[in-house]
Formats: sequence, structure tokens, C-alpha cells
Amino acid sequence: MATPTTTRTGARSAGGDAGSDDAARTWSIAEVADEFGVTHRTVRHYEDLGLISPERRGTTRVYHRRDRTRLGLVLRGRRLGFPLEEIRTIIDLYDAPRGRRSQLEYVLGQIDERRADLEQRRRDLEAALAELDGFERRCRDDLSRMA
Repeated sequence: MATPTTTRTGARSAGGDAGSDDAARTWSIAEVADEFGVTHRTVRHYEDLGLISPERRGTTRVYHRRDRTRLGLVLRGRRLGFPLEEIRTIIDLYDAPRGRRSQLEYVLGQIDERRADLEQRRRDLEAALAELDGFERRCRDDLSRMA
């Protein structure tokens, strides 16, 4: 029989091999924040929004693998520019009856929309830079004629 092991957060798991230890492992808010390079406040904010839901043991938050996965998805979505409500929808779809398939179909639609938005922003930036280049040339030409 496998003997229980203690994780770094003090939670006990009943597994004996690495796979079951990893499945039962828990993390503290400090460990999760450090791992993802965010502040404790950020982690608590996503908890307040219901995007992650760590177990509470008294006043201590205990994060499971699901919380870490969800936090990673939230942060990836933010880096890609998705609003938090879209991220919530994407993450929650995973728990829906059709599960991963519906999540992937929805995400693909969101990716198309986000890509179109970013491509339009790129065109707008390129146009603004071209306009600045022209304005700079005219200013330099005017300045050289004054010399």
C-alpha cells in the first residue's frame, strides 16, 4: 500500500507513484503566482471573477491542477487580447456536455475575429507610419530650404 505524501503546501495525497502524486498535488497562492509570473492580487482577482475556484481550507487557498490549467488559459487569453468574458466562455465550454469539441469550435471562431481585428490594427498602424514618414520628409525638406 502506498504511503501518503505531503506536497509543498502541506496537503496530503494518497498516491505512491509520480502520476498520482501529480494528480493529487496542490499549490499555494504563492506557488501559483510565482509559476505564472503574476501577483497574488492578480490570482485573487481571477478568483473573485469566478475564473478559478481554489479550495478553501480556513483562510488558505489551495490550488489544484484544474485551477492552474484555468489560470494558464486565462493568462494566455489575456496575452492574445481576449476580453475576460470571452475567456470565461471559452473555459466554461470545456465543462459543457459537448466538452472539448464545442470549446474548440468556439475558440476557432474567436481566433478568426481576433485575427481580423489585429490585421485591421496592423493596416491602421502601417497607414499612420506612412503618414508620419511623409510628414517627416516634408518637415526635413522645409528645414533644408531654410538653411
